[in-house]
Amino acid sequence: MEFLTILLEASAAAGWAGIGAGIAAVGAGIGVGRIGGSALEAMARQPEAVGDLRANMIVAAALVEGVALFAVIVCLLAVL
Repeated sequence: MEFLTILLEASAAAGWAGIGAGIAAVGAGIGVGRIGGSALEAMARQPEAVGDLRANMIVAAALVEGVALFAVIVCLLAVL
């Protein structure tokens, strides 16, 4: 019975943490999508700059994913 009580008390915080983690994941998806779309438009305009654009796109996408992972971890730590 104690275990069930502990789970019920933590459920409200876990719900908000889940919503926060979901918002972080959606934001990262939107960010990476915009980075990829912009890079493809730039590659279509200047095909000779494909290598530089691809490298910059990968770095920017990695930074966005890193921030999203940090946000998810913060949300999960808020529960604990």
